[in-house]
Amino acid sequence: MLSRLRQFLEAARAPTGQSDPAARTRLAVAGLLVELARADHDEQAVEHAAITGLVARHFQLDPAAAEELLVEARAAVDQSVSLREFTAPLHENLSYPEKLSIIAMLWDVALEDRTMDKYEDYLVTKVAELLYVSRGDVVRLRYEAGQRRAP
Repeated sequence: MLSRLRQFLEAARAPTGQSDPAARTRLAVAGLLVELARADHDEQAVEHAAITGLVARHFQLDPAAAEELLVEARAAVDQSVSLREFTAPLHENLSYPEKLSIIAMLWDVALEDRTMDKYEDYLVTKVAELLYVSRGDVVRLRYEAGQRRAP
């Protein structure tokens, strides 16, 4: 009885019911990137292109697989009720340097349209808190992302 309850709870915690840790991680990262692009209520084509490129490079996916992952991530974001659905698998499965790379990707998407909306800033900060990334690292990563976009 308890083992069935435990299995049910673990399945419920996984975005869209996935049990493969690598697939959960990919979906969680893509979901956070999609959520960030939507944070300012103005998801732009440049943000979509940036997300596609980031997930393709980070997870070594071909463009079609990256697009498929984003379709799945959009559906997961539409059905989600909190950020923890996406941050919990990342916190459990990633090392601190891997978490830093996720925060860097979030800043890259937030700054892709050359503007920083207060909701995007809040979302990156909140995700970093949920992943237990230090505030100093968050600020440094934001600065580095801004420098990559400087003319």
